[in-house]
Amino acid sequence: MGISGTAHNWQVFGDGGEARPSGTARRVADILAGAGITVNGREPWDLRVRDDRFFERVLALGNLGAGEAYMDGWWEVDALDEFFERVEKAGLERNFRDIWSVLVALKGRLANLQNLALAKRVAERHYNLGNDLYRRMLGRHMQYSCAYWRGAKTLNQAQENKLHLICRKLGLVPGMRLLDLGGGFGSLAHFAATEYGCEVVSYNISREQVAYARQLCDGLPVRIEEKDYRLAADEAKPFDRIVSVGFFEHVGHRNYKTFLKLARGCLKDGGLFLLHTIGGNQTRTCADAWIDKYIFPGGMLPSTTQLSAAMEGCWVVEDWHNFGPDYDRTLMAWWRNFERGWPKLRSTYDDRFYRMWKYYLLSSAGAFRARSLQLWQIVLSKGDVPSYRSVR
Repeated sequence: MGISGTAHNWQVFGDGGEARPSGTARRVADILAGAGITVNGREPWDLRVRDDRFFERVLALGNLGAGEAYMDGWWEVDALDEFFERVEKAGLERNFRDIWSVLVALKGRLANLQNLALAKRVAERHYNLGNDLYRRMLGRHMQYSCAYWRGAKTLNQAQENKLHLICRKLGLVPGMRLLDLGGGFGSLAHFAATEYGCEVVSYNISREQVAYARQLCDGLPVRIEEKDYRLAADEAKPFDRIVSVGFFEHVGHRNYKTFLKLARGCLKDGGLFLLHTIGGNQTRTCADAWIDKYIFPGGMLPSTTQLSAAMEGCWVVEDWHNFGPDYDRTLMAWWRNFERGWPKLRSTYDDRFYRMWKYYLLSSAGAFRARSLQLWQIVLSKGDVPSYRSVR
């Protein structure tokens, strides 16, 4: 089968077709074929090109170019999650060594992109988008992190499972003081206070999340600080337990050791620290270029090597639990919620945002399904816990 391109309208021809694609288009088509993806094919994961400028753009800028071209409507796929699952499994990113990704990686190696001054970028760009968006997407518990689907049929059940899982892993009992580094929308703090009788202090730099969390936790023994996690070192009293959920991805490799030492300094002897984070299979010092530009500025996923090096001499690993496949299911649930809620959101967010958000959620789901990304819950101690029994 050959592929023929006409201006802004590629068509699939049989063996007898005489039209020929450009060299650039043929190169992209050949790369995609390595993942079982056909340009203008008939499978739900096949790519349909609406604008032939797509080919030059993706070769020049890799996933940044592909993502921007998708946002501009230059190409379509019926099932983006299945497209990206195949792209990830085949390792196609190795075929796109664009200058933008090289510059992003170089910047991540040379500079601390998550210092006090720069850390606020991700809050402004992403977490302060509007609580209306997140209310429609995340479900009742407002958990913007991986749910735990064991025995659950709905997103709400799976997120409640996750909240109980965290509290049980930490061994929370009434009267304990819990430090939450990252905080989110305050639902974990609310849950620990109402279901487990704990006093909670939360640190978060997103003004929108802080406003939501303060309202949610009003009247409870919960203090929400609109401050960078580094300022938690000023807390006068140490905590019985510490938790960080979906925040370590914003700490940055230059600050991993600082973050983990700070947590140790805030923890009482005999205490536990639970770290919940997305992890990567390879050591990197930057995020994907499109994700960095449009979704999580300065975001970075730790590898096992980076985490182990940062924990060395500081923590004892009591438990390391990977349930990455649950994030695929969580992201697909978020996507369905977002799609259902879009008619009410479109007056605030334009169609280009819709395509950007769809690309973000479904490309992430595909990456988790391909096992390119992991979700880790790690329970740490100072080494002074006589025994720890893993909780699942």
